[in-house]
Amino acid sequence: MITLKEALTYSKEELINLKKELNEKAKKQKKIGAYVEQFLDKDLTDSIEGIPVAIKDNICVKDWELTCASKILQGYVSPYDASAIKNLKQNGFSPFGRANMDEFAMGSSTANSCYGRTLNPLDFSKVPGGSSGGSAAAVSSGLALASLGTDTGGSVRQPAAFCGCVGFKPSYGRISRYGLVTYSSSLDQIGVLTQNVEDAALLYDAMAGYDELDSTSAKIEFAKTAPNLNPDKKLTIAVIQNYIDEASAEVKQALLKTIELLKSYGHNIVYKNLLDSKFDIATYYIIAAAEASTNLSRYDGVRFGRRSEKQDSLNEMYINTRNEGFGDEVKRRILLGTFVLSSGYYDAYYIKALKARTFIKNKYKDILQDCDLIFMPVTPTTAFSFDTKKTPMQNYLEDIYTISVNLAGLGGISIPIGKDGNNLNISAQLVCKQFDEQTLLDGALNLEKIIKNK
Repeated sequence: MITLKEALTYSKEELINLKKELNEKAKKQKKIGAYVEQFLDKDLTDSIEGIPVAIKDNICVKDWELTCASKILQGYVSPYDASAIKNLKQNGFSPFGRANMDEFAMGSSTANSCYGRTLNPLDFSKVPGGSSGGSAAAVSSGLALASLGTDTGGSVRQPAAFCGCVGFKPSYGRISRYGLVTYSSSLDQIGVLTQNVEDAALLYDAMAGYDELDSTSAKIEFAKTAPNLNPDKKLTIAVIQNYIDEASAEVKQALLKTIELLKSYGHNIVYKNLLDSKFDIATYYIIAAAEASTNLSRYDGVRFGRRSEKQDSLNEMYINTRNEGFGDEVKRRILLGTFVLSSGYYDAYYIKALKARTFIKNKYKDILQDCDLIFMPVTPTTAFSFDTKKTPMQNYLEDIYTISVNLAGLGGISIPIGKDGNNLNISAQLVCKQFDEQTLLDGALNLEKIIKNK
């Protein structure tokens, strides 16, 4: 598969042929379930010019159906482009196919989709991760050169780790959220899934920057990262010892070997600890569920998408529309969020979670005062099987190493570093100071180089 950097040299005719090749490949590998829609039967000569990039089904593309993999939004067509999509088009990229996802980005397996589940290209019996599992599977299987995903608590980095590609989430506020269907307003971000670190930098550069349409957009100077990548920079890297100790034996072994490689290259390695991850889990799911219950209240059968045919009264229409349209996981999180925001529980849960979030953010700040980057696992294990019986709480624990990065609003990237005994991918995660994506990508490129040359 060619890279984004290589595709930048392609002529218009070569890009049209590339899209046709990807379409044909997607038809033959429909079983993977990476896409919920593509240009399969459309005249590609009339499609948007540019390098094709798969788009997660919760990012608005003008005149495309947008459903967030939920029955409640089926039939809704976006009337405008998200700011990230607008920027992509202006920088030589073309939206190409809607990638499957967990419904409303709630899940870690891409099994919570009204279109059916996505398979992990490395092993069809394993989950591809979530919620951006379709985006990761498309890149991993060669059905896309690159893709956009979204990351609320690890939903770009975790599927990238399970599928063996690069997953990059910039600092909160770097890429506009305008046109991203909201799950949790203070946590959601658009990220990229690519074949390598340099492609991640190129795609990030094409979207990042201040956007006056987004009140959460960071109004600070932005400099492109790809032209300034430096894989030879020597860095001080903080290894989160307690996170590595909690990982499975094979993941831990791969991480420890990688730390030794980083040392041998000349990086200064120091060892630190973060809070017990149980505090991150509790904080994240209270805040995310609370914001979700508020944001998803707009889907009532009046303004968007599906409306129940059982509507003898207005109240019944609301109830039946939401009951028929939302899946179990979405309902579960709405109920949890409504509970923690309710009278008598708001102070006991939500306010405490906000205070805990500040504490988590300060822990990261303390470590990054003396260090350039943080090194830790992405996931506690490699990809698990679809038939693994897990409770909702056990599924939530899949995000134990990623959610605190979102709570702190920092940038994070997932880079493949090895394989387990079943040939499944193992990745490491690097985290940077807020808005220091250049150092993050420099470190990631260096790590990628070290792994390839080991």
